[in-house]
Amino acid sequence: MNNKTVKMSLPVLLIAGMLAVPANAQQAMNMEDLLRAVERGQVQDNKENKAREARFREARAEQDRLLREARAEKAAQERRSEKLEAEAEKNKEKLFVMEAQLNVKLGSLKELFGVMQQVAGDARTRFDTSLTSVQYPDRVVFLENLAKKIGSSAQLPSLDEIEKLWFELHREMTESGKVVKFNTPVMTVDGLETPMDVVRVGLFNIVSDGKYLRYENGDLEELPRQPEAGRFTGSTSDLLSASGGMVRFGLDPTKGGVLKTYVARPNIIERIQQGGLVGYLIIALGIVGLLISLERMIVLGSANKKVSKQLESSTPSDDNALGRVLGVYAKLKTTDTETLELKLSEAIFKETPALNRALLFIKIISVVAPLMGLLGTVTGMINTFQAITLYGTGDPKLMAGGISQALVTTVLGLSVAIPMVLLHTIVSGRSKRIVQVLQEQSAGIIAEHAEKNAAG
Repeated sequence: MNNKTVKMSLPVLLIAGMLAVPANAQQAMNMEDLLRAVERGQVQDNKENKAREARFREARAEQDRLLREARAEKAAQERRSEKLEAEAEKNKEKLFVMEAQLNVKLGSLKELFGVMQQVAGDARTRFDTSLTSVQYPDRVVFLENLAKKIGSSAQLPSLDEIEKLWFELHREMTESGKVVKFNTPVMTVDGLETPMDVVRVGLFNIVSDGKYLRYENGDLEELPRQPEAGRFTGSTSDLLSASGGMVRFGLDPTKGGVLKTYVARPNIIERIQQGGLVGYLIIALGIVGLLISLERMIVLGSANKKVSKQLESSTPSDDNALGRVLGVYAKLKTTDTETLELKLSEAIFKETPALNRALLFIKIISVVAPLMGLLGTVTGMINTFQAITLYGTGDPKLMAGGISQALVTTVLGLSVAIPMVLLHTIVSGRSKRIVQVLQEQSAGIIAEHAEKNAAG
């Protein structure tokens, strides 16, 4: 140990020595003791460093060993990979030769299996939506497996599978001409699956008691909305309860297309709702006009009968217009002709308002109703153009509401106006007939009275 090293380490060691000395020590450590302590510390440090270096050398040797093992494993795997690649090439060549031999042995059977695959695929697609699948649900799985089996070329179909394919096609053709009754689970509109007795009419329709059903996604469901009650749904009950013979039934030859369109039609209430506020006003106006027309028809009909009865009687009666006019003549038989004519005209004028009452209002309704329909049409078209402005013309459903309102209000206006015109013509004709009878009788009375005065 040189003096330079001692001098550099001395301050640090002095501090360490001072910290290590107990507080109750009576004598301080001298320089020789301090030097020996420093030497012992350096020897201890050297031992620890050598031990650490030894451990590092041992770890390095272990790492070298692991590296050599990894390199050896890599080389072995590379040799194995080369061997497998060579075997794969040989197997590929063998497979090519075997496929060629298989094609030669198959001959025309290869075309047969190709046709079978196509037929099985087409039959599966058709059977997915066929009503006969309600009774025979397992055949779809068989056809799917058969198509995959033929397409993979891993295994040829057996004679049993070929015969079963023919059997399924033949059964589908046979069942298309049958009307069959059976029990099966049906999904109701409430979402509950309930066993029901159903009747399948060929491949066209399947119905239960009073309801049409549909087959979608492997489930048999009730239509959320049934067609017209009585006309169509009544025939389903007759078909379900029949045991033979002829039954009238609403058949859909398009296998549900016409039925879906017919069910989607709005009924009368829904059409009226499409008309909106204007439609309700037109209907209210039509109801008022109808009530007034009925009241006028009843009143004028009764008045017409009483006038006809009065024509057959020689005694004036106050319960009818003609009797009241004749009563005026009975009171004025001694007056001159001009005065009598004026009095009779006055009596007729008094009877006319009661006979013509509310006829003008019926006529006004017949004119206002189509105008209100035109108002609804304009309003609906405004809504349609607003929808086009906001959303464009990409979705026709956005414009359907405005167009429906436009068309429905026009129909409602015409539906009210046309009957009102006819009713106004009828009641106006009855009123005019009674007035005409009054005028004829009045003219006859005046002529007769003038002849008597001239003779007298």
